[in-house]
Amino acid sequence: MDVQNTIGGSLQISTDVLAKIARLAALEVGGVAEVTTGNSQNVRRLLGRTGLQKPVSVSLEDGVAAVTVHLTANYGQKIMPLCEKVQENVKQTIQNMTGITVSRVDVLVVGLAQPEAED
Repeated sequence: MDVQNTIGGSLQISTDVLAKIARLAALEVGGVAEVTTGNSQNVRRLLGRTGLQKPVSVSLEDGVAAVTVHLTANYGQKIMPLCEKVQENVKQTIQNMTGITVSRVDVLVVGLAQPEAED
């Protein structure tokens, strides 16, 4: 958690909140199908766990955040420009909403969403 002293006390922002902001910011970028770890439902069922890995992780050190986002891209998207847009949007959104500096945003593309079949 980030702790900042304010006039009336202190402010703490959970890393879970930062992860939620990062997830929503990544989903705002066109071409992102979903933010997911890429673990299939069968694997989760087999192991009996749903939380094997979080799709977004945030670590805070000395008030500076490092974010990792796992996502599925839409088929046909150019991956490098998509990842750069996700990095920029996640970084700017977290910094604008919380005032916490983001040192890096790592984006891992873990899958491709198949195009929708037209009727």
